[in-house]
Amino acid sequence: MSFINLGLVGFGKIARDQHQPALAESDEFRLVASADPHSLHESVPGYAALDDMLAAHPEIDAVAICTPTSLRYSQAHLALEQGKHVLLEKPPGATLSEVEDLALLAERQGCTLFAAWHSRFAPGVADAREWLRERQVQRVEIDWKEDVRVWHPGQAWIWEPAGMGVFDPGINALSIITEILPHAFFLRVARLWIPCNCQAPIAARLDFSDALATPIVANFDFRQSGPPTWSIHVETDCGRLSLSQGGRRLEVAGQCVLDADEREYPGLYARFAELIRSGGSEVDLAPLRHVADACLLGWRETTEAFHE
Repeated sequence: MSFINLGLVGFGKIARDQHQPALAESDEFRLVASADPHSLHESVPGYAALDDMLAAHPEIDAVAICTPTSLRYSQAHLALEQGKHVLLEKPPGATLSEVEDLALLAERQGCTLFAAWHSRFAPGVADAREWLRERQVQRVEIDWKEDVRVWHPGQAWIWEPAGMGVFDPGINALSIITEILPHAFFLRVARLWIPCNCQAPIAARLDFSDALATPIVANFDFRQSGPPTWSIHVETDCGRLSLSQGGRRLEVAGQCVLDADEREYPGLYARFAELIRSGGSEVDLAPLRHVADACLLGWRETTEAFHE
């Protein structure tokens, strides 16, 4: 089976920490080149712009777009127009409309478009989904809290409107919960805390419920010091299910049933390859829609200025 030649667009922290190692061990993809005006890959040709990279490497079959969200639509549009398959790092776009338009373009071009919710590939997520399938969910509590200075150092874009602030990690929790719960749920009330010198929230509380009025509460916070808290607890008629450490650890009724190494991005790229080879796309907008709903419904409270 031949390799899928891939170009990496944007070579910042997430690309270095996650995409590069996953590609290095992949038996499906071969990294051919990168495009970033500020950071060059050490071992493949680097270009300042996506169009330069594509012009120099017509053999590229697919691109993974890891730039700030505000840039993704134009880059993905260019790649799809040239017949390239596209992986969009989360969130897949600055707006729902952008991603919907890209999905239509990918269909017209016969290309794969993959909205890559990496947290859905955490080790415990698939098992949690299967266990909850036959259970009655009674309550859900989500705590997704971390120190922004540790996990997003120097990333000023995260405080701009398209950066999403605390929703940048919080959407990972939303991508998991929309994957594992057996029924759709909807935002009822939201509260957003926004630093006086920023455009995006540093903390948020979201109250959802489903058609059965099941309470689903999410607390996101960038102000936590020490180790991060990335956990989801689901009370059911058969006991409590807990996903912790971002979905790496799964407990059911107080018993640990899975505690595995983090392998999100290798799983993500395996899925991308599967979609390309089968001619499919995967563009689920549920997590981004919940964030958009929070911005639409949320009560905003100004809080103290944030300084790096």
